Amino acid sequence: MRLTTRTNIAMRALMYCAVNGGRTVRKSDIAGACNTSENHMAQVINTLAHHGLVKTTRGRNGGLTLKRTPEDITVGEVFRHLESGVPFAECFDPATNTCPISCCCLLKGALQRALAEFYATLDGITLADLVVGNRDLEEALALAS
Repeated sequence: MRLTTRTNIAMRALMYCAVNGGRTVRKSDIAGACNTSENHMAQVINTLAHHGLVKTTRGRNGGLTLKRTPEDITVGEVFRHLESGVPFAECFDPATNTCPISCCCLLKGALQRALAEFYATLDGITLADLVVGNRDLEEALALAS
């Protein structure tokens, strides 16, 4: 299993916002600190805003902040929002499935159970769990005062 680049960037952006809580942060600052392009970051920020995870403000003093507290955002929620359009296996998408054994294969059920456990584990981890007391992360992502 491998995370999509979008989900990886989304988690970095959310951690950046959480470390710099209470401050409006700029897309360019997040992109620079998170080693990604501003174009990719803009797309991810748009998705995060669409799902109510960040609040964006336009203009000269614009940027983004978390829309909810880090304690109220779970990693599982973020992953579901960003990974939902990507079927885990070919047989998970009936519209494009061409697997000749999908009608009798038991692997799909096993994979579905494993994914459910995966998301259940991530549902127990909040954004706060990732950032609170993580001094190395704070040093890596904190805005200059």
